[in-house]
Amino acid sequence: MSDSVDNSNKRPGKEAFSISQALGGPPRLGHEENPYVNALAQFDKAVGNLKLKRGIAEMLRYPKRELSVVFPVEMDTGEIHVFRGYRVHHSTAKGPTKGGIRYAPDVTLDEVRALAMLMTWKCALMNLPYGGAKGGVLVDPKKLSRRELERLTRRYATEISILIGPDRDIPAPDMGTDAQVMAWIMDTYSMHSGYSVPAVVTGKPVEIGGSLGRTAATGRGVVYTIEEALRLKGVDPKETTVAVQGFGNVGTVAAQCCAESGMTIVAVSDSSGGVYRGDGLDLLALNRHKAEAGTVVGFRGADQVTNEELLTLSTDVLVTAATGNQITSRIADQVRAKIIAEGANGPTTPDADEILVNRGVFIIPDILCNAGGVTVSYLEWVQDLQSFMWPLDQINRHLRNLIVDAFHSVMGCCDVHGVSNRVAAQMLAIQRISDAIAIRGIYP
Repeated sequence: MSDSVDNSNKRPGKEAFSISQALGGPPRLGHEENPYVNALAQFDKAVGNLKLKRGIAEMLRYPKRELSVVFPVEMDTGEIHVFRGYRVHHSTAKGPTKGGIRYAPDVTLDEVRALAMLMTWKCALMNLPYGGAKGGVLVDPKKLSRRELERLTRRYATEISILIGPDRDIPAPDMGTDAQVMAWIMDTYSMHSGYSVPAVVTGKPVEIGGSLGRTAATGRGVVYTIEEALRLKGVDPKETTVAVQGFGNVGTVAAQCCAESGMTIVAVSDSSGGVYRGDGLDLLALNRHKAEAGTVVGFRGADQVTNEELLTLSTDVLVTAATGNQITSRIADQVRAKIIAEGANGPTTPDADEILVNRGVFIIPDILCNAGGVTVSYLEWVQDLQSFMWPLDQINRHLRNLIVDAFHSVMGCCDVHGVSNRVAAQMLAIQRISDAIAIRGIYP
């Protein structure tokens, strides 16, 4: 019998059934917005173009380990509120796991599973010595006082401390969390250890071992990939219009870096809505308006647009830097951008992706486009481990080199195999993880 298998997953075997049962049954199929269903669909499509050793494909479809915790937090009123949190490790084949922690009221285990899987592929694509992880707490951080947020964070950090560590699993900020949250996690872990352990998290303040350039890294990396895509297509950045969905940290930095590269930002949006101006927005004035109003909506001299209308504007580049599942099959035919840069994780569903690719839209997939954050997190981790910090220009130079190398590796895979950018990116990543597993061997 051949070592290779049919990886189309049309005929799940006994192992697949047992693992699925252990996970509480398979995710509900047919729901385009289920992130884990979408991650598995992308995985299966990529694996269909690979020749993996028997069992490896099935192994990589599921997380290595999952932790679900329920914990109490004392609120400022003296009441006790109970919260649920997760930490999921997808793969440890290439090293300790790496991935953010998000605080959001709608976090689900399927979402965390999907994001952990995407982190595995992202780290492998960037050739970082990590596997993928993700964490989350079901909470709206905007409804907590600072002290309540700190108590929740320290209790959650204590609950997941059985998994995290500088050589085991290194969390980072994500939606709803920031450098301060990472500082609390680092301090909590250090108190348990009896000494300071800065390398247990990344994305923390510079004053306690954080890296210069980390806050802007994801947005900056998005623009590095856009610049390479424009160069590949022979398009002058000064003749390029850009719309940015999601004007948070990633979108704000991406818009600013695009403008510095000569591109014209014609539209931006946040959770409340968006603004459009055909001859370009004044980003300095827009940032001042958002700081005062809390939203880009109402910015003078610009037309108001909805988030969905922004997605369908006639622009050269669309940066999707909000949340997942923004471009679905329902609106994919209406998207008119020539290039889509996925600053968020999973912003395009598999059905929409197929429609867009068939229409000739150039998609820079999430595991490549927004990999700047984890790349500089890796550089921060290295600096912490050696207790030697680097200047900003060195960090940005490393970031650009790694992003550009990964971009051209993906383009080369596209040319060789005749597949889409997303499939090529995942093929490269999955093959690297598979190779690591094969070289390490199966214990015992």
